[in-house]
Amino acid sequence: MKVFDGKTLAMVIKSQVAGEVKKLNKKLKLAVVLVGQNPASEIYVRNKERACKDVGIDFELIRFAETCKQLDVIKKIKELNKKPEVTAILLQLPLPKHLNERDIIETISPEKDVDCLTQANFGKLALGLSDFAPCTASGILEILKAEQIAIQGKRVAVVGRSALVGLPTQMLLTKHDATVALCHSKTQKLKKITKKADILVVAIGKPNFITKKYVKRHAVVIDVGINKVNGKICGDVDFKKVKKKTHLITPVPGGVGQMTVAMLLKNILLLNLEKK
Repeated sequence: MKVFDGKTLAMVIKSQVAGEVKKLNKKLKLAVVLVGQNPASEIYVRNKERACKDVGIDFELIRFAETCKQLDVIKKIKELNKKPEVTAILLQLPLPKHLNERDIIETISPEKDVDCLTQANFGKLALGLSDFAPCTASGILEILKAEQIAIQGKRVAVVGRSALVGLPTQMLLTKHDATVALCHSKTQKLKKITKKADILVVAIGKPNFITKKYVKRHAVVIDVGINKVNGKICGDVDFKKVKKKTHLITPVPGGVGQMTVAMLLKNILLLNLEKK
């Protein structure tokens, strides 16, 4: 059994990105659009700002009140699309319920869509035409590669079908010749599916939901969940009880979250390189 060290791998990626940024003839800049004051979103945005500054990428935060109008957000994103100094745009999710998430995302220029959520970029990923993917999904693939986990021909269960994590993870691992079962809240006999998985990716937002009864012995378990229970952060996997059964497991915190931020930096760089 091994516990993945997200901080160490993230530092390696950040160092690589910093080196590439120094070689560029232009400055890179990430603009983050934040609506409201969601506590988790505030933390994520601060982490992204700190990471950008660490590697020499400029950062701009655009705030909107919780009660803002959709047209105001769209107008601002269109302005950012036109600014040459802004090389990447990120819409911090989730949005307040009165806003149409899809309509706002589609306003982002695909050339600046760092989270790969526009139809143009997500469609390329779905068709296998690009490896450019949402940051968390890319981070999961990076973990498996760094830990030399075989993907080809392996059975994978992904629990959760969000556009940020579940769907793109399924696409990336399928492209790498895994056999992937995409599970969700309506999946019947979930335990029967996950227990056969060599690699189990969990992103359902339910604290400690996955117990050792759901996990195959010597499986690789990737826990994407971030939940707060009694003032403490925990994942979607019952870490203490499940880890003894695994070949590799990611902790929460200190696992996938570290990789998500690192891959965001890498995606900012990739957007610029693809323009050349």
